[in-house]
Amino acid sequence: MMSDLLTSLPPGALMMLAAVPLVLVPHHARQVVMLLAIAGSAFSLTAGAGQHLNIEMLGFEMSLYRADHLSLPFAIVFHIAAALNVFYGWHERKATDHVAGLSYAGAAIAALHAGDLVTLFIWWEATAVTSVFLILASGTQRARRAAMRYLIVQVASGVLLLAGAAMLYSESGSLAFAGMTLGSTGTWMIFIAFGIKAAFPLLNGWLQDAYPEATVVGTVVLSSFTTKLAIYALARGFAGTDLLILIGCLMTAFPVFFAVIENDMRRVLAYSLNNQLGFMVVAIGIGTELAINGAVAHAFAHIIYKGLLFMSMGAVLYRVGTVKASELGGLYKSMPWTMVFCIVGAMSISAFPLFSGFAAKSLIMSALGYKGLVAAYLVLLAASAGVLHHSGIKIPYFAFFGHDGGHKVKEAPFGMLVAMGAASALCIGIGSLPGLFYQILPYSIDYNPYDASHVLGQMELLIFSILAFTFLMRFGFYPPELKSTVLNTDWLYRRVAVAAGRPVLWAVMAVWTSFVCALGGYRDAIWSSVERLAHAPITGPTVPGRAVMVQTLVLVVILAIGYLLAG
Repeated sequence: MMSDLLTSLPPGALMMLAAVPLVLVPHHARQVVMLLAIAGSAFSLTAGAGQHLNIEMLGFEMSLYRADHLSLPFAIVFHIAAALNVFYGWHERKATDHVAGLSYAGAAIAALHAGDLVTLFIWWEATAVTSVFLILASGTQRARRAAMRYLIVQVASGVLLLAGAAMLYSESGSLAFAGMTLGSTGTWMIFIAFGIKAAFPLLNGWLQDAYPEATVVGTVVLSSFTTKLAIYALARGFAGTDLLILIGCLMTAFPVFFAVIENDMRRVLAYSLNNQLGFMVVAIGIGTELAINGAVAHAFAHIIYKGLLFMSMGAVLYRVGTVKASELGGLYKSMPWTMVFCIVGAMSISAFPLFSGFAAKSLIMSALGYKGLVAAYLVLLAASAGVLHHSGIKIPYFAFFGHDGGHKVKEAPFGMLVAMGAASALCIGIGSLPGLFYQILPYSIDYNPYDASHVLGQMELLIFSILAFTFLMRFGFYPPELKSTVLNTDWLYRRVAVAAGRPVLWAVMAVWTSFVCALGGYRDAIWSSVERLAHAPITGPTVPGRAVMVQTLVLVVILAIGYLLAG
């Protein structure tokens, strides 16, 4: 009976239901409840492929639970990430991160199984509303402002999605969430909605603005779901769209320059996240079975190793109180396990052989080669070198080595170490046993990443990148770590929009104030006239004007009631 109920619920729904009463549950019991909810949600995946829950609402057929070969790998890794986040945040006694994190993960998992655009919209907006509390929980003024900007952008994405769905329905009579082409206004709106969450160029400022302002646990949770949900949506709706190849190439290239000069290590990782999304977007744009497998594999591996890197920097922030590169260094002495796990994440994102990034990224590079897309191949090759530079070397070097920051701190809490250790084991396991990993991908493939050309080519790239970093550091050419905030496209709404909008706001407020004052004048004049009439000489006893008005109103009400009763 219980198993039938679980398999009939959309995956993720149980997690959202369990998140509601978490505030009433004691600390350690809360973590157990969360793990049980995640396990129950994961069990619902055993229902297998097909349409499992359809309902009729307002004349529309809504598919709440659709599962297939594309949703499965994303669902698996989303559940893994949710469980790792529970262990990572075990030390946190406040319920905010746990309630928001569990409901956010549940909404993202439910969105994966939406079979129509209206259901997708509902969960799409649910991810925005639940995740914003992970930023607000920091409690700082910067976090509150970043949270509001984040929420505006995310809600705007949902509005575009709903508007696009409405237009698509008027054109085709269908709300099915399936493959689309950029041939109408509706599909363009849906494409842009997906692009906002995927952090397309010029639409990416929210990511670097908001993620680093979240709590220690919140940043790790945020890195796992929103952007990868957008990757899934693009793979479902726009696979083979050539424009995505150009967009993806831009995404891989431009964040590298910002990451090099950024001082905040979590912000460096946010830029790196944007860079890695570009690889997935390029693969979706290619659209072949090998490329889609590469996009899914890269998303799967990326959630684990990027989460691991955010976990390591979160542990540093938790113990040291800062993740500014200019203020860190020498932490290998006091946080050796965190250092080891950080290096595993760094080697994974850099695609070292025997680590997860290599097994995933090889699929994308091979798909580019088979299609003869030389220019895109070279852009991604250069971006791979940049990834090693800013995430593979910069993160562990400035945090744990480099100059000694003089910090004498404890190792990370045990729960953090458990989560980082499990993520590290997954990174090594995926990279060492790629054949098992490839079995969960959408399409069956016979592919071996460990041939001579792949291994030698990747090792040459890595070695020359390491030499370039060493040269820049040794001869003082590496950009200094400055205590500053680097703005990219968020400059448009954090600086330009504010400067341009302030005079407009002042003008609107001036007009509004004049309007209110005028209304107040008319109100006072009317009131004075009424009071003069009320104080006019009349025979018999007199009462104050306001009392007369009250008595008149009471009389009108009594007469109205009498009239209704008589009727």
